[in-house]
Amino acid sequence: MGIDFHNKKNQTTYTTRDADMTWMGAIKKLVPIENISSALDVGCGGGIYSKALSEIGVGSVTAVDFSEAILKSARSNCSEYENIIFKHGNALETGLDSESYDLLLERALIHHIEDLRACFKEGYRVLKNEGIYIMQDRTPEDCVLEGNDSHIRGYFTELFPKLIEKETVRRHKSQIVTETLKEIGFKEIQEVKLWETRKVYENKKQLLKDLSERTGRSILHELNDNELKLLIKHIDASISIDKDIVEKDRWTIWKAVK
Repeated sequence: MGIDFHNKKNQTTYTTRDADMTWMGAIKKLVPIENISSALDVGCGGGIYSKALSEIGVGSVTAVDFSEAILKSARSNCSEYENIIFKHGNALETGLDSESYDLLLERALIHHIEDLRACFKEGYRVLKNEGIYIMQDRTPEDCVLEGNDSHIRGYFTELFPKLIEKETVRRHKSQIVTETLKEIGFKEIQEVKLWETRKVYENKKQLLKDLSERTGRSILHELNDNELKLLIKHIDASISIDKDIVEKDRWTIWKAVK
């Protein structure tokens, strides 16, 4: 199984929410936004974080994705943002000019990439000198945290241990990320952890509906319909509150400078 990013049925799966202030605050701590005139968002999905970059003050944002179907949805999602342009390409071959961007964002991307060296080499190429590279993804350790009223994702692997291997095998260890960045020539590498608010649900019913539609959660495409129903039932029984459920995910962010 697994999600097909090129299927038109999935083209809106990453457009149904906005980036939270927790994310924007974390980025503003890491990046001197006042010095960023041009940013590149590779693996932009539905354009959620392209919009966020624009909203925190980046003048020009170029958003790249390898799926034409998802790009079509992203263009619609960002139609009010005249400073965001969209390009079809991938992380190993963006097709963009060298030394052209002050900031490169790759959020929830590198777990889809086997050849980190090629990915980081392309990132190094498109960044200006002193340009900033921001990557956000989960490490294997981030993937095995227990579930609770806010960390809903933890229940996925609790009920279906088979997802632990699926999750951890595709995640890169932080040491590997850091070492590969250094090999390519990046400097001033730092790592931070972020509990990012994913979404706030008015009630449990709203959360369970979101889960049933697998919205923005590629890992749930590893479950068949019956397994998904079991998971929803398990989460329904496990969550102790019914209103104002604040869902948070644990991420690792790496910052590097060219």
